[in-house]
Formats: sequence, C-alpha cells, structure tokens
Amino acid sequence: MKDVILEFIMECDVITIFPEIFRAYVSEGVLGKAIQRNLIEVKVHNLRDYTTDKHRTVDDYPYGGGAGMVMKPEPFFHAVEAVSPEKTGRRVIMLSPAGRKFDQGMAKELSGEAKRIIFLCGRYEAIDERVRLALVDDEISIGDYILTGGELAALVIIDAVARLIPGVLGDERSAEEDSFSSGILDYPHYTRPPVFRDVPVPEVLLSGNHGEIRKWRRKAALQRTLERRPELLDRIELGEEDYRFMSELRREAL
Repeated sequence: MKDVILEFIMECDVITIFPEIFRAYVSEGVLGKAIQRNLIEVKVHNLRDYTTDKHRTVDDYPYGGGAGMVMKPEPFFHAVEAVSPEKTGRRVIMLSPAGRKFDQGMAKELSGEAKRIIFLCGRYEAIDERVRLALVDDEISIGDYILTGGELAALVIIDAVARLIPGVLGDERSAEEDSFSSGILDYPHYTRPPVFRDVPVPEVLLSGNHGEIRKWRRKAALQRTLERRPELLDRIELGEEDYRFMSELRREAL
C-alpha cells in the first residue's frame, strides 16, 4: 500500500536568483523522505525567469542614491502571480532582518496554519518596498545578524516547519521532546557504549525504570536551561515537580 498522507501536505515555493542552493538540501535526509512521501512539496523558482528584458535584470540603482543595488518589484510580482494566482490559502513570507524573529513557536504556527508558503529571498541591498506592501503577508528574520541573501533563512524555516508535520519524523515523540518544544532546552542524550573514555552513561538511564528516567530527563533539561538560557524559564509555567527540581538544583549548586 502506498504510504501517502495527502491531508498533511504542505507546499513551499521559493523564489530566488540562486535555485541551485536548495536542490541538494531538500533532496536529502528527513526533508527528502518527506518529499518522496508527498507530505511536503518544495518548488524552487528562478526569479530571473520572470523578468521581461533580454538581460534578465532583477536589480537596479536605488532612488535617492546610496550603496548597493535594490531588487526590482516587477519580477517578484510576476513570479508570485504565476506561482500562485489565487491568494486564498497561501502565505507569502519575505526573509528580512526587519521581520519577526523566528522561533519554535512560529514554526508550530506555520505548520498548523499555512497550507502553502511562498518564500521571497532577497539579495543585494534590499527588495523594493512595494513588494512588501502589496505581496507580503509576513516578514521573518532568523536572527540579529546579516546574511548575503534570504536562501539560508528560507531553508532554516522550511526544515523547522516540515519536521512538525505529522508523519515527517519517524517517531512523533522526537518533535515533542526537542529543545524549545516545551519552552526549555532538551535534556542530554546518550547511546552505546555505556562507558566511553572513562565517562559513563548516567545509571538511571540504564535502570529500565521509566518513571525515574522521565524525572531525570526533566530535571536535566531544567538544569541545562538554567545554566545556558535562564531567560527561557521566565516565559513558561513551571509545574509543582519543576519547582521541586529547581530547588534541588539550587541546593546542589551551593
């Protein structure tokens, strides 16, 4: 029986002047398998195919002067209108340092709400503002730093969103237990051998006692978050057991 879950499919269209950047990544690993199973579709469109001059021009000098080149509005309008003539059911995202900062919560939002996402990948100094005003539903940044283009940011978002689609991961618990899925960092992971270079696996993980293993993992996740990203603890609601673990961690740190 063919393994196809059409109701969970998500379509991603990427508009870029460097389509080859995407080919290898989306054909390998988890994304590649998800595409083969029709759980997600990633189509990459060359922006230059939507130009109208013989030189396939996508940029021009900025009005008002200044450094760098600005990407022209016409190719983006032509591309979006050709790729998705119907506006309903789609979400057009422009990758931009001025956008909302991407996080796990936004990945969940996109995986649950968007059936079709169109990514606009800019290059050079900027994209003509009229593209944002008329076409874009959301601007997203993956961090407070500058990349040479939006392609890597689009791949980050596609990867993060795809793994939340039911059926994409081999074990659905993987997504549920990831760092940030519960608002805190993930617990440490171990595999064979039980001792490597004199460092043993914590005994509780070898005990077979699932209740104690769950407690150890939760406490270890809280400890890692407290040590590395304490600000995350202010954003979540801790349970009674969590407070007990936090008290133990503070006592152990004395």
